Amino acid sequence: MKLYFINAIALVVCLSVFAQQDPQYTQYIYNMSTVNPAYVKDQPGLISAGLLYRQQWQGIEGGPQTANAFINFPVKNKVELSANYVRDEIGDAIKVTTNFANLDFAYITQVSSNLKLSYGLKVGFNNFSLNALGSDVADDPAFSNRISDNTITLGVGLFLYSNNFYAGISSPNILSRKVEFNGIGVSERANQLFGIAGYIFELSQESKLKPSVIVQQAIGAPLSFSAGINYLYANRFEIGSAYRYQESVSAIAGFQITQNLKIGYAYDYSLSNFSQLSNGSHEVILIVDFDLLSLGKKYVSPRFY
Repeated sequence: MKLYFINAIALVVCLSVFAQQDPQYTQYIYNMSTVNPAYVKDQPGLISAGLLYRQQWQGIEGGPQTANAFINFPVKNKVELSANYVRDEIGDAIKVTTNFANLDFAYITQVSSNLKLSYGLKVGFNNFSLNALGSDVADDPAFSNRISDNTITLGVGLFLYSNNFYAGISSPNILSRKVEFNGIGVSERANQLFGIAGYIFELSQESKLKPSVIVQQAIGAPLSFSAGINYLYANRFEIGSAYRYQESVSAIAGFQITQNLKIGYAYDYSLSNFSQLSNGSHEVILIVDFDLLSLGKKYVSPRFY
């Protein structure tokens, strides 16, 4: 009984967090379309696809697990599309699962000789489900059946960028959502605003340094932000670190295995009370590029974001 009570308390805490934000990734810089639909690669003929897996709060039963599959591809010189599928799970005896499937449309305009501005629109479909049939609250009529809810996603964003700079503002979902079952609220997602920015310093022909920041504001919740710095050597070896306000510190490493294949890893150490119960969070990402127009020579020094 004590175990179920602890799981129930943990679920309440997790749902409170879930009500304020979508899944977060330490390596979001490799797929910023998750937070801003206007994000573009702007490399004609280059299709970029990837897989990400995150195990959060390892050592705690029912800790969040997130999987993300994504692809970015140009349609025309001024138009890019991105598709994302995310599956997020949390809970053990009481399991909460969310599936996100989104398509982003981005239109690129030339602002000046060095700057471009992209306008983004996100449309998608979300499925939320709560399954308490394996817990001792299953006898409660409110939880005797699996709870499921489907909603539409609609998001917008702006992305300003050059070869060594980017900044963006977005709302990945402007439609708020509240899930109720038998009069009991089980999930609520408020509107969110994101701000992202980064700058690439060319330290030498072989090395680059990129500080970056992401700011998140959910309506009715405190402001949250994460700041990081990444170092790239020879366009192949990457190391970095990040700090998420009052939540965690992270170590990041990446390796460009071939011109078209990259792997990355991040470890998060919690700064909250979870550090006494968890072994931290682990995240891996694999990115594959397809150079359909054989323009690889143009990407000898690829964009560092």
